[in-house]
Amino acid sequence: MKKLVAAAFAAFAATLAATPLTPARAQTFPDHPIKVVSAYPPGGPSDTMARLATMGLGGELGQNVFVENITGAGGKIGVRAVARAAPDGYTLLLGGTNDNAVTPALYHNLDYDPVKDFTAVAAVATDPQVMVINPTLPVHTLAELVQYAKAHPGELSSGAALGIAPHLLLEYFRVRTGTNIVFVPYKGAAPAIADLLGNHIQINVTTKAVLLPHILAGRLRALAVTTKERWPELPDVPTFSESGYDGFPDYLWFGLFVPKGTPVDVIAKINAAENARLKSPDMQDAIAKLSLEAHPMSPQAFGAVMDEQVRLWDAVARAAGVKLDE
Repeated sequence: MKKLVAAAFAAFAATLAATPLTPARAQTFPDHPIKVVSAYPPGGPSDTMARLATMGLGGELGQNVFVENITGAGGKIGVRAVARAAPDGYTLLLGGTNDNAVTPALYHNLDYDPVKDFTAVAAVATDPQVMVINPTLPVHTLAELVQYAKAHPGELSSGAALGIAPHLLLEYFRVRTGTNIVFVPYKGAAPAIADLLGNHIQINVTTKAVLLPHILAGRLRALAVTTKERWPELPDVPTFSESGYDGFPDYLWFGLFVPKGTPVDVIAKINAAENARLKSPDMQDAIAKLSLEAHPMSPQAFGAVMDEQVRLWDAVARAAGVKLDE
């Protein structure tokens, strides 16, 4: 009998340990530090957003919140790690357009689902993109770039992390213009930009927060921006539409995600804390310095935004003919 009781108790304890956090237990959340995973190397857009998203968040939640870079495979290693983490609110993903919308448009044989395995928690900000070139290239407009690329097939190179929005936009541009521009894959935006500055590649597309300082310093030349309107900081740089190339998505969305099954009470706590931070004066100042747009909203509203992002980038991937099944 004692053995039966012990076995039953052990089975009950194992079941309890495996049970997701209940609303009652969620009331104590958080009671230890929270990790936010950036799936890309330091210095790139994802890492920048992760550090922005966590700025002061620990103070709101009453626990330390730290960023961990888990990189590789175009972000998929870090994203997979969060998808497989316990759904308790202590492991979050700094995700968004790249990881939760572009990835499912390009990969169809992953061992995790970039959409179904995650729940949107809080939007952080949007960041538009800009196409830039190394200034040694003798072109100043998209039309001149296309003309030069056609006159020198295979001689120009573009680069970005494989399987994210900049990669897809560069391939979309190549297809739309009928040019032979070689794509070079990188582990993240930072090493790609380093090679662009060194003229090892000549063309790049990535976010405003990362590229604007290089443009204003004259280290890179901007040819076109993805937004519907010109940027106040670059009034002489036209939009893609003005340059004759419409259909380029305007913004990348960044936000916090948790593994599917995380209790709604925990999600609500993180959402409220992040939204409070986005409205705070110090965060508003940091956002303004990066020329970003903050978007405090409910988890449901952010989830709807991401659903639209999935549809938008699937259409771009189909038009570009890009598929990266493993």
